[in-house]
Amino acid sequence: MEPYGTPHNTVPFDKIEFDDFEPAFMEGIRRDDEETEKIINNPEPPTFENTIAVVDESKGEHYYDLLDRVSTVFSCLMSANTSPRMEALAQKLSPILTKHENDIILNPKLFARVKAVHDHHRELTPEEQMLLDKEYDAFVRSGALLDEAGKEKLRKLTEEASMLTLQFSQNLLKENKAFILHLTDKAQLSGLPDTAIDAAAQAAKERNLHGWAITLADPSHSPLLLYSDHRDLRKQLYMARNTECTHDNDSNNIDICKRLINIRQAMAQLLGYDTFADYMLKHRMASNVANVYKLLNDLIKAYKPTAINELKAIEDEARSIEGDDFKLEPWDFSYYSHKLQMKRYDLDSEMLRPYFRLDNVIKGVFGLATKLYGITFKESKDIPVYHPDVKAYEVFDNDGSFLAVFYADFYPREGKQGGAWMTSFQEQYITPHGVNVRPHVSVVTNFTKPTATKPALLTLGEVETFLHEFGHSLHGMFANTRFSSLSGTNVWWDFVEMPSQFMENYAEERDFLRTFAFHYQTGEPIPDELIDRIIKSRNFNVAYACLRQVSFGLLDMAYYTLRKPFEGDLIKFEKQAWKDAIIMPQLPDTCMTVQFSHIMAGGYAAGYYSYKWAEVLDADAFSVFKKNGIFDRTTAQRFRDCILSKGGTEHPMTLYKRFRGQEPTIDALLERNGIKQ
Repeated sequence: MEPYGTPHNTVPFDKIEFDDFEPAFMEGIRRDDEETEKIINNPEPPTFENTIAVVDESKGEHYYDLLDRVSTVFSCLMSANTSPRMEALAQKLSPILTKHENDIILNPKLFARVKAVHDHHRELTPEEQMLLDKEYDAFVRSGALLDEAGKEKLRKLTEEASMLTLQFSQNLLKENKAFILHLTDKAQLSGLPDTAIDAAAQAAKERNLHGWAITLADPSHSPLLLYSDHRDLRKQLYMARNTECTHDNDSNNIDICKRLINIRQAMAQLLGYDTFADYMLKHRMASNVANVYKLLNDLIKAYKPTAINELKAIEDEARSIEGDDFKLEPWDFSYYSHKLQMKRYDLDSEMLRPYFRLDNVIKGVFGLATKLYGITFKESKDIPVYHPDVKAYEVFDNDGSFLAVFYADFYPREGKQGGAWMTSFQEQYITPHGVNVRPHVSVVTNFTKPTATKPALLTLGEVETFLHEFGHSLHGMFANTRFSSLSGTNVWWDFVEMPSQFMENYAEERDFLRTFAFHYQTGEPIPDELIDRIIKSRNFNVAYACLRQVSFGLLDMAYYTLRKPFEGDLIKFEKQAWKDAIIMPQLPDTCMTVQFSHIMAGGYAAGYYSYKWAEVLDADAFSVFKKNGIFDRTTAQRFRDCILSKGGTEHPMTLYKRFRGQEPTIDALLERNGIKQ
């Protein structure tokens, strides 16, 4: 396989045609099979080198990487820039790829060699031992110890699950993109800020509509729920968003979710576990179901009284405006919460937006990385990108050496999933020849787009999102390990969110805001008075927000701790599952499960608690920076050396304790949130 001939051997997006994907996938599968045959037919006794860390350059350095490369590019584009043709191809390829994966992981001859190395091997380094354990366990957890009937049953279950997760995602994207709230009367825009009105006008223009269009993309629907004076429109939009994939059409996800829950349960039980959660938590910091529930219940106990008071204050505010008989509904929460925030703190996201021009935010976030770690970013026009909106950067280490490629894809569009994420087009690893292959990482978001009259101006929440995903990217860029499968963000799920959530802390730090928050028209720095209000209001509704996340964790655990097949009413089950963390009346028709990609189609099944687990870690870690200085290079270097560069080469708690000197406690989080003084 020839090098791409691009800067840093980046993906040649400008040369890839749609018709290239399918033959590349099929050739990649063929090469994978060829490599597997070579391993199992090797006459030499199994060793770590010839079975686990296999290097075969007989047909070129990257000959056997083809499937991994095409899969990575295709899956990233499926999330960020899909099309009906790509979705159809994904449907076609899914069973083929799953069968291929099963053929490898259930190959008895291959497992026999892996087991032989696992049982009898030379003295290994800690990283080599971690890779061996990971590989062996992957076979065992995929059914290698089952009899033939068990293997066949597991194979069918995994193939079905693969198809269903794909269908789930496609249904959700289709449903999300199908809804448009088309407004033609200017009076319907009452309460909306100019930025939201301009964005709605542009959205309408893009769809050849007169007037204004509100979509279910976050930058579009969130302002309407927050600002619109028209309760009927807020209700319409809220119900559209919260009933996605529940309707009587071909995008309904209810039966898909039921089947996925039952498939995962059946897989876990086939492998000897009581529940899918037991199966998943074996390789998590939490380690077992009891510890997850302890965290979630401890958070409910600590935060619920404050959350109830927060809700009462919003209800009181609503009644003071609308009358004593007013009943607060879910589509009213953001609107009256905003009214209360204005009354208490005179702070509104639109007041801050002029100071958060995206170009400046990028400079600020990059500048933060420079202050902490000495790394620098240089935009490159020579690196190919998959869409004109995407920017590519070369990243250089503090000694001037090349560190990574960083892609940034900020704006919503047709064919892009909602939300924000970080991904890798190339993982870091060290070749047998000692070459440190540097990573290519990407951050994808759905930020407010520029309009005809204004540049892209972000909310403080969008700044936090950028910092979050950038934290993931630093975890990827600083990777410095031997094996790609252990590098960067290839860590346990309840640890992977720590570096990202850690970076969010900077969004409300005065000294950081002063580095980039300048008015997009006047160039004036953000006033100290506004920063004071940000700091004072940082814990506004913090308890309510905590319970919201905890409720998602409870829902996730409720599904994946089931011991018997789920046969009930999904919507009713959902409302019962998370009731301990819900403080507002629940609506009968809304459903989160059918759009809960993290636990249905993503990697967070029996793992959504990870966000709160990692929040305990990030608050504890940031307390060290608060003590030593938020830009302290020595502390940052220790954070880089002990955590960010190590990937999954050691147990996460070992890495964390090496940085912190002790295990974390919940105290720093409670103090940060004002729950505990």
